[in-house]
Amino acid sequence: MNAPNVSLKGLDLRAEIDRLRLERNAIVLAHYYQAPEIQDLADFVGDSLDLSRKAAATDAEVIAFCGVRFMAETAKILSPDKIVILPDMNAGCSLEDSCPPEQFAAFRAQHPDHIALTYINSSAEVKALSDIIVTSSSAETILNQLPPEQKIIFGPDKHLGGWLNRRFGRDMLLWPGVCIVHEAFSETELLKLKAKHPGAPVLAHPECPPHIIDHADYVGATSGILKYALESESELLIVATEPHIIHQMEKAAPHKTFIGAPGADGNCNCNMCPYMALNTLEKLYVALRDLQPRIEIEEGLRLAAKKSLDRMLEMAAHTVGKGDVGKPQISGD
Repeated sequence: MNAPNVSLKGLDLRAEIDRLRLERNAIVLAHYYQAPEIQDLADFVGDSLDLSRKAAATDAEVIAFCGVRFMAETAKILSPDKIVILPDMNAGCSLEDSCPPEQFAAFRAQHPDHIALTYINSSAEVKALSDIIVTSSSAETILNQLPPEQKIIFGPDKHLGGWLNRRFGRDMLLWPGVCIVHEAFSETELLKLKAKHPGAPVLAHPECPPHIIDHADYVGATSGILKYALESESELLIVATEPHIIHQMEKAAPHKTFIGAPGADGNCNCNMCPYMALNTLEKLYVALRDLQPRIEIEEGLRLAAKKSLDRMLEMAAHTVGKGDVGKPQISGD
């Protein structure tokens, strides 16, 4: 189901997707890290949780999620009566992959006095094993509601967890996962870029390692980075997250220049998410045509995972503390 048939050649894919979208009463969601042609045909473009919540609020019967597997799972958790399809089921996530449920369960068992504060970039099984889910935009709000003496496991992103530890003086026990995209940015190349464009703000996602975060003028979720870029008075900005977000920046502020932070050799494509790239117009068409591949979650697992998501939504409604991560927006990953 993941490989389009050669008979698709010659089809007007955009027109066929629009036709099937209408026939299936489907809604197409695209994460900011999707290719521009997918972003441009989507009903909604955004961060994963925000997209899932918007889809749940519609009367669509089918959700076509152009993102990665954990995002489509979240949509299914929030919309159990809707059909949720993912154009390519191999579209995974290095953070999710770094945290197998059985290993996470064993790790939790070794630390029974800790609660699990878990990043949304995780499987439904890991969400079900967690106490509270966080996004990068809700993490501060939620963390500041937990007593300083509360022992916490934070996973699977050690960079996001480490940044929160440093920023707010916590001592969370970190699961050793990383995002391969944000791990790929080069400090040396970033410093060269800053020297070439003195005064240009650097906008970084908190999934970046400390040696990138330390040079950032703004740290925040993808949606926060977009908002900052559009509101900034600067005409040139350096963006340290997956570069497909720049498509939305350029559409909204065509008079500005946005430069993606470089990888190790200064011009590699290593900062593009290979999992996000698996989704294509061809695969989206096939998925809408066949309503496959589908996301299916056993009801007991879904309810267990939803409990930790609901706890996040409840706590994120309370604005506590300061800073960029965790303002009342609760969508960002």
